[in-house]
Amino acid sequence: MPASPVPANSGPPASAADEPLEPGATLPPGRWLLLIYRVPSEPSRLRATVWRRIKSLGAIYLQSSAAALPASIAAERALRRLRSEILDMSGTAVLLSCEVLAGEADVRSAFQAARDDEYEEIVDKCADFIAGVDKEYAEDHFSYAELEENEVDLVKLRTWLARVRERDVFGAAGLQQALSSLAECEEKLEAYAARVYAEEAEGR
Repeated sequence: MPASPVPANSGPPASAADEPLEPGATLPPGRWLLLIYRVPSEPSRLRATVWRRIKSLGAIYLQSSAAALPASIAAERALRRLRSEILDMSGTAVLLSCEVLAGEADVRSAFQAARDDEYEEIVDKCADFIAGVDKEYAEDHFSYAELEENEVDLVKLRTWLARVRERDVFGAAGLQQALSSLAECEEKLEAYAARVYAEEAEGR
């Protein structure tokens, strides 16, 4: 995997490669961004912080401390920020723009698997949401307070799915099931809202 490193912040003045991308800039198609880093072993929370950040970006680990994302403007900016944070932790980090000469199918497969895992988690949370609304029916809870709580939870599910779709650049198979599950949640909440409005009207 040939790569062109982005120079570290220490040493000579930064080159153009270290400068933020200009608005409207584009990246070549079929390339990957690779962040190779090292953080101090202590305190252990530093490693955990970086791991959580990398996972939140949807990156995959090709090996320990080497995380990859399909190249995009948003991904590069996010990884540049993370690199800066790692340096602030007294760690080391280099960000590379790469193309895969052999084994790209494996890299894509790992990236797709990561997205499918996220979609599956959303499906599970949608099932929990539906079970929660069903519980409101079972316990005869039909108030604006319960409705508002469920609306907040639904917004979180929508936002989560939108975030995963944004980084699902290759179209993982799990998307359709996640969309279907979210639609079920929306229908369930719509029916529950109608019942709340009816109950409140009768109580006036």
